[in-house]
Amino acid sequence: MKVTEEQERAWIEDALDGNDEAFQKIINAYHTTVERFARQIGVQDQDIQDVTQEVFIKVYRFLYKYSRGKFSTWLYSVTLNVSKDFFRKQKREKVKMMKAIQEGPATFYEDNLDLSEDARVLHDAIQRLDEKYKVPIVLFYFHDASIKEIAVIMNSREATVKTRLKRGKDMLKKGLKEGGSINEPRAL
Repeated sequence: MKVTEEQERAWIEDALDGNDEAFQKIINAYHTTVERFARQIGVQDQDIQDVTQEVFIKVYRFLYKYSRGKFSTWLYSVTLNVSKDFFRKQKREKVKMMKAIQEGPATFYEDNLDLSEDARVLHDAIQRLDEKYKVPIVLFYFHDASIKEIAVIMNSREATVKTRLKRGKDMLKKGLKEGGSINEPRAL
């Protein structure tokens, strides 16, 4: 569902005034976008619902902090931060449950999707990238975010985003040519 800026603005204003139906319209309009972005940055399928719910709880609690930029840019920032928090929590839990890790690898959401072999290889390669390369690539190529929007989402400079996009793309190309091995370039 394509949302106009006027609809979005009206929903946000109404939600800020306590209109729950307006907030539900925001959720309905952006739920899929949040889920897709979270998956693409590595949230596992079984955790998508929890992460998405937490994103919209944060949006509800902090909607008053949203300023007049592009709403989706702010929403990507919230999703990225919630996902990072989730990954940190997940990492702490993994340390506590070493037995569970030894029993077998986690199932990623892509195992449940009907992806072509090429799409699966690309997705796997993207997942092996460091977050600083993965996030810009996912936002730029799969969510049509601009360099400027990505810089806002990642709280970094546009030049840094451009560099990370180029390096990430180069690592993907090299890794795909070499059979999927992704290595971060060495500092000179």
